[in-house]
Amino acid sequence: MTDESEEPGKSFFIFGRDVSQIPCFRNSFLYGISGGIGIGVLTFLGTSRTHLSTNVGFGSFFCGTIAYWMTCRYQWSVRRFEQQQLREAMRRQALYEGTEVERDLDLKSA
Repeated sequence: MTDESEEPGKSFFIFGRDVSQIPCFRNSFLYGISGGIGIGVLTFLGTSRTHLSTNVGFGSFFCGTIAYWMTCRYQWSVRRFEQQQLREAMRRQALYEGTEVERDLDLKSA
């Protein structure tokens, strides 16, 4: 038997950064590519003009990728912010547990 070490997965690097570690990158491009191909094919079926359908397909790929990227990153940022707030609240709760400050906070919230 031979010992072959397999890499867990080959990564793609752009400007020295692993794109598999960028949130929303994969989904943005998959939705952009599929939308561009779909709209390009539908434009070709409707007009039978290859140059126009290529331009429309590429434009829809570009716009779809950018639109999905922006919405996905916004939602990712909101979730990350909420997680940081929750993490800080849980840290404060652990610090104040069983102290007079916790009782004062409980009285104020009730």
